[in-house]
Amino acid sequence: MKVRPDEEYEFGPYRLNINECKLWQGKAEVKLRPKLFDLLVIFVEHQGRMLEKDELIRGLWPDAAVDDNNLTVHIHDLRATLNDGVYIETVSKRGYRFLPEVKVVRPAPNNGRNTDLIEPPGGALPLHSILYISRSSDDEFCNALERHDSIVLVKGARQIGKTSLMARGLEAARMVGARTSLIDFQHFGSEEFESSRKLLAAMAELIAYHVDPDLSPHTQWNERLSPSSNFERFLRRQVLSEGDTYFVLALDEVDRLFKHHYASEIFGLFRSWHNLRALDPGGPWHRLTIAIAYATEAHLFISDLNQSPFNVGTRLKLDDFNRAQLCELNERYRGPLVDSDEIDRFHRLVGGHPYLSQRGLYEICKHNFSLSSLELRCDHEDGPFGDHLGRLRISLERDEQLLHELRNFLVSESKPSHAAFYRLRSAGVFSGDTAEEPRLRCNLYAQYLRKHLV
Repeated sequence: MKVRPDEEYEFGPYRLNINECKLWQGKAEVKLRPKLFDLLVIFVEHQGRMLEKDELIRGLWPDAAVDDNNLTVHIHDLRATLNDGVYIETVSKRGYRFLPEVKVVRPAPNNGRNTDLIEPPGGALPLHSILYISRSSDDEFCNALERHDSIVLVKGARQIGKTSLMARGLEAARMVGARTSLIDFQHFGSEEFESSRKLLAAMAELIAYHVDPDLSPHTQWNERLSPSSNFERFLRRQVLSEGDTYFVLALDEVDRLFKHHYASEIFGLFRSWHNLRALDPGGPWHRLTIAIAYATEAHLFISDLNQSPFNVGTRLKLDDFNRAQLCELNERYRGPLVDSDEIDRFHRLVGGHPYLSQRGLYEICKHNFSLSSLELRCDHEDGPFGDHLGRLRISLERDEQLLHELRNFLVSESKPSHAAFYRLRSAGVFSGDTAEEPRLRCNLYAQYLRKHLV
C-alpha cells in the first residue's frame, strides 16, 4: 500500500491522518512522539509484510548509526501506546509484521496536486506538518533531552530549521512529563535588552507564564542581589522546587545576546548551572536542561572559555537537506519534480537550503510552474525567491567590510578572513567547514549575488 498524505487510514478502533500527523481512537486523539508516528506510518504502508530490523532502522534513522536496542524501545513504546497485544507481530530474530487490516477511509480528492493541502513556507513549521523533514539531528536532540543533558547546543545557519526542531523535541519532552519553556530572543524589544536585570526579569516572567501562570517572579526579586542571583533563585525556588520536576529551558536566537556588554554574565550563569551538577550533587540542577539555538560563531564574541556554555554539553549541527531528504520533501508535495534529472537540477539551484527548498516546491505547485520556468525567474527581484534574496542583500550591504570581502570572493575567489568567513556562514551565504574552503551555499545565491553585488 502506498501511503498518501491526503488520505486517512483505519485499523481496528484507530484512524490515522497522515496529513495532520494525528492518530485517533474514536473521538479521542492518541498522542504519539514524532518518531513513533513515523514508525506507525511505515507499518501501515507495509501492512502484512515482514519488515527486517535493518529495513525499519533505515526507514526511521536514514542518516544515523542506530542499533537494534533503539528500535526495540520504539516498538515497545508503540505497542504500549496502542494497547497492542495483536497488532505488531515479532518475527523471531528477523523483524516485525503489522497484522491488522488497513482500510482507506478518505480517498484523495483528485489525481492532481491538491494545493489546498500546501501550507505557505515561512517561519517554524507547525508541529503536525506533513512537510517537516526529520534529520539525524532530530533524534540526537530528543535523545539528549531524554538523557537530561545539562546543555544542548543547536547550531545552524538562519532558516535551516532550528526552531522547528526544538519545538518537536519540546513536544516529545512534554509528552513524558517534562515542563518546558521556549524563549525566542527575537520577541524581546530594545527595552528588555537595556540591561541584564531587565532581560533576566523578562525571561523569568515568560518562564512563569509557560510553566505556572500563578508564579510571580517579580514579587521574589531582591534588589540587593545581582540579576543573575535573582534569576537563579527564581529557578531553584519556584521552577525546580518539586523533587521530581524535570524542566527544559529552550533559548532561540541567542545570537542577539552576543553584542551586549553583559552577555558574558548571562552565558556564565548558564555555564555555572552545568558546573553545579558536579559541585552541588544534592541540588536540583540535574533536573534542568538548557537548549540553546544559535547561528553565529560564539568564539568570536566570548573570549573566556571558563564562562562559556558553548564548549560543554551536547553539540548538534543542522545541515541542509541532502538529496534523499529533498526527494522525500518532493514526495510530500506530491511530486512536482518529475524525475531524477529535475531533482538534481533543483538541488543544485537551492543547495538543500530548507526554506528555499520549501519555497521552490511551493511555487511550482501553487502556480503550476515548470522547473525550467522557476530557473528562468529564480534571481529576479519580483521572482519566486525575491523577498528572501532582497533581505539577504540588504543585510550584507549594512556591513561594508563584510560586503568588501564577499565582493572580492565573487570577483576573484580570494579567500575571506576567518572572521568574515564565519559570519558569512552564520548568515547562510557560505558553506564549508573552514575559511580555507569557502563556497557559496547554492547556485541561486551565486547567480543573484554576482548579478547585484559585482
